[in-house]
Amino acid sequence: MKPILPREHGGWAMVSVPFLLGMFVGGPQWMHLPLFFGWLLFYLAAYPFRLALMRRKDRRDFVRWALIYWALGMVFLIPPLVSEPSLLWAGPVLVALFCVNGWYASRRNERSFINDLCAILAFSVGGAASYVVGAGTWDAMTLWVAVTCVLYFLGSVFFVKSVFRERKNAGWLNASKGYHLSLLIFAALLEPWFVLPYAFPTVRAFAWGGKAIRPVKAGVIEIVGSVLFLAFSVIAFFATRPPTI
Repeated sequence: MKPILPREHGGWAMVSVPFLLGMFVGGPQWMHLPLFFGWLLFYLAAYPFRLALMRRKDRRDFVRWALIYWALGMVFLIPPLVSEPSLLWAGPVLVALFCVNGWYASRRNERSFINDLCAILAFSVGGAASYVVGAGTWDAMTLWVAVTCVLYFLGSVFFVKSVFRERKNAGWLNASKGYHLSLLIFAALLEPWFVLPYAFPTVRAFAWGGKAIRPVKAGVIEIVGSVLFLAFSVIAFFATRPPTI
């Protein structure tokens, strides 16, 4: 059986964008390479494992690929964990969030908002870990990286639901617009530079929310949004960081 790979474009964005943001903010290090490959392989392992919980057919193959990805991921994670043992604190959090995702998968209810939120939190932990590897410490910026990503991808959940499964639900569309507008105002009150990462998501919510658009177009919008979010988050960070002497 050929390798099993996730097809959701949103998942690929969530596994890479928080990690890259944490890396740029904390400072790129060569240790980011094995950390990213390990993180990526854990993401790949989660997909066949969820399929194994949802389908009886080919379950053995799903479990086999999940274990292969997981074992390879552990190999890549050995150097970062030896270099930065504090990363082990992320383990219990990820396991707990993964169990929630598995629970929803076993009930074939992966579209649940709570399930989406737990997945976003898990990916944001990856961003925090990436920051720690670069900065060498858990500090306030660790939380900033994680929260910034959670707020952005939560908006993506609202948007995607408003153009697909909940497109005809006026309440969901209003919630999406209200969330993005409130986020933009909140960011402006904290720091004007923080508006930049959330400007395009707000435009996206008002321009395309509630409209029938093709999945390919929605995917392109999400990819563009993720790239802009990453770029503008890095710009906002360096623009607001106190100068070093």
